[in-house]
Amino acid sequence: MARAIHMMIRVLDEARSVAFYKKAFGLEVADRLEFDDFVLIYLRNGESDFELELTINKGRSEPYDLGDGYGHIAFSVADLDAEHARFEAEGLAPRKIVEFERDGALLARFFFVQDPDGYQIEVLQRHGRYH
Repeated sequence: MARAIHMMIRVLDEARSVAFYKKAFGLEVADRLEFDDFVLIYLRNGESDFELELTINKGRSEPYDLGDGYGHIAFSVADLDAEHARFEAEGLAPRKIVEFERDGALLARFFFVQDPDGYQIEVLQRHGRYH
């Protein structure tokens, strides 16, 4: 069986992105690999072995065109209201909490936040299939 191990996104500023993901999701640098033209940084926390890989292409100054294919990455949290308040206090500009129902039952509670490079991130209350 296959197991998901990481997701890669391209970012412009290593320090800014590492700081955002640490502040927002408690992700720490698990590994940093320096190459001639680029740097790979693997971020994770104790909640999961899944990693977020940040790729920094050296010499690039223009923001990446995210296009219309990227949707979002999602993180689940135990207390959505507390996390939303923490994001606000940290100045991370979370959008409002949304409750999504299906057939009259709560399917999901979530909010979105944007990282420094414009990537959308969904933060979901642990509930139902979103553990």
